[in-house]
Amino acid sequence: MQVIHTIKQLREVILACKEAGKKIAFVPTMGNLHAGHLQLVSLAQTKAEIMVCSIFVNPLQFGDGEDFDKYPKTLKDDTRQLQLLGCDIVFAPSVDEMYPGSFNAGSDAGKAGVMQSQIVVPGISDILEGASRPGHFTGVATVVGKLFNMVQPDLAVFGEKDYQQLLVIKRFVNELCFPVEILSHPIVREENGLAMSSRNGYLNTEQKQQAAALYQTLQSVAQKLQSGSQDYPQLEQEAVKQLQQAGFKPDYIQIRNTDLSQPTSDSKQLVILAAAWLGNTRLIDNIQLSLQS
Repeated sequence: MQVIHTIKQLREVILACKEAGKKIAFVPTMGNLHAGHLQLVSLAQTKAEIMVCSIFVNPLQFGDGEDFDKYPKTLKDDTRQLQLLGCDIVFAPSVDEMYPGSFNAGSDAGKAGVMQSQIVVPGISDILEGASRPGHFTGVATVVGKLFNMVQPDLAVFGEKDYQQLLVIKRFVNELCFPVEILSHPIVREENGLAMSSRNGYLNTEQKQQAAALYQTLQSVAQKLQSGSQDYPQLEQEAVKQLQQAGFKPDYIQIRNTDLSQPTSDSKQLVILAAAWLGNTRLIDNIQLSLQS
């Protein structure tokens, strides 16, 4: 397995793979890998001859006061796990390599940028997570677009836990004509139902058990929808109260069509999305469901 830190070396290696006719699969990550990440890599490996995984904590997608500075950086352990899995290339660039001259060392991510060329996906980026974290999806889309240009993959795999992010990426890939097939992998969960996330490491043992209530609340909403309830605002309000009673500070819980438009009484393909604080940790989750005709 090759661990590469510069764009120049990456492009040289990728060019050799392309010239050899090798199909390339890609999984972008921010590191601190868990079993969910590894399942994305395993899926990608079944689709191509060359497996590339990036490890880069992207400052452009963190806002003021968010956890960029304390986000866990575990490159040594991450590369060990990827090597055991049979990954071919790990791309682990520095911030200055990805954004030359755009971020000052030691400054807060949200205050540091002079990055002027960005990928903006309006509309879908401004609701739900986008409303709570302004600029977040522009940061995500920009770094993913840059990585696609560097890695030149034939396909890329993303997890469905970040459901809105997945839709943002699919949209700009389609509209900007990136030659990349986007695949998704279902949410990987802990035994108690908590969606796997690098930020789960911020939770103590008691909070990890308490956090299971987020998925349980989504399941409760899904069951009511399956039973025929269509009072979406009432279901959302009940879910907020349920989360509050479980010790969460809810940010939002909303029922949407799977394209994130507002549902109607005729909607059959739905997704329930939630974000909530547990202590100082912000967790997100979702459930997709198909209603009977």
